[in-house]
Amino acid sequence: MLAYNLMVPFILVAVFLYYTIKILREYERGVIFRLGRVIQAKGPGMIILLPGIDRMIKVDLRTVTLDVPSQDIITRDNVSVKVSAVVYFRVLDPVRAIVDVADFHFATSQLAQTTLRSVCGQGELDNLLAERDEINDRIQGILDKETEPWGVKVSKVEVKEIDLPEGMRRAMAKQAEAERERRSVIINAEGEFQAAQKLADAAAIISGTPAALQLRYLQTLKEIAAENNSTTVFPIPMDLFKPFFEHMQSSSSKAI
Repeated sequence: MLAYNLMVPFILVAVFLYYTIKILREYERGVIFRLGRVIQAKGPGMIILLPGIDRMIKVDLRTVTLDVPSQDIITRDNVSVKVSAVVYFRVLDPVRAIVDVADFHFATSQLAQTTLRSVCGQGELDNLLAERDEINDRIQGILDKETEPWGVKVSKVEVKEIDLPEGMRRAMAKQAEAERERRSVIINAEGEFQAAQKLADAAAIISGTPAALQLRYLQTLKEIAAENNSTTVFPIPMDLFKPFFEHMQSSSSKAI
């Protein structure tokens, strides 16, 4: 009976301390309501509450990674795509995050989905694929402005995946292949043009220096002889036959 009488006060004291003393971690804050009115946000460390009078709601101040599910979007050029994203945010003011919005996590998620559809739907598909950084900054700026009254800071937004229809993928693959072929043709044409320019420059130099033509002729003979061929071809300049052609033309004119 004595032991029972000692245990009852001990249990009552333990229950009193359990509801009176709270321990908050470094990244936690406790929003205290006293008889329904907000007093302040306390923490971290040990918090003392008045049982039956005070009520505390914990708020995590760490950065939260919010996965925005895939959204069906129609771009300005009438292409249907699915876009998903990830949002990073954290609570800066625990009191406003609890008092000014019913569920700041759910509200931020819904706002991120609607903003993602709105921003991505304003641009064309090519801009959506090529200007992700600009789209990320626009979405982040809109979310940060809208969540600021809630005491929430959106620090970063990243478009994670853009899912294109199968037909659009095939069309883009054909377009990319055609673009590569166009570049190949242009590069080949530029190479031919540069080669023709170099040949024209070389011909101009050789025509102005008769000795250069003879040196080139001898160099060609050397290259042919170095290949161990059973047959050696001697190119004969057409200038050697020029007197004969002129003589034949003059003879034919006299005969006429």
